Amino acid sequence: MLANVSTPTISRFENGSKDIQLSSILNILKMLGMVDQRNLIFPDTSNVQYDHHRMIVIFWGQDDTKSIRCAISIEALEDHYKSNSKNPIKIFLENHSAIEHEAVRKYLDNQFESNNYILIKTEDL
Repeated sequence: MLANVSTPTISRFENGSKDIQLSSILNILKMLGMVDQRNLIFPDTSNVQYDHHRMIVIFWGQDDTKSIRCAISIEALEDHYKSNSKNPIKIFLENHSAIEHEAVRKYLDNQFESNNYILIKTEDL
């Protein structure tokens, strides 16, 4: 009932039947806590900051109500994202979709720094 599937479907699932709809399998797996439901999004690029002491561009992601601090090193920006600009924030904004994609990959792979944030380095790209 919790998975919103029928008892015969549960039985077929338990017996390894291959005749089950994917949506039913996903519902069962979700109820068993076996599906990663994290979803990191980047709804706002207006709060991007450059930390010149640490030489990183900081940006924020959102997973439900949780804010996730992310950053990319200046080295990674210079090595992998070409721009006519010397402004790190402008380079980030020109390439934010690709950078955010990498942040999501690291987030889902639980690759956090010791300060509990996502840092994209040149070797990540």
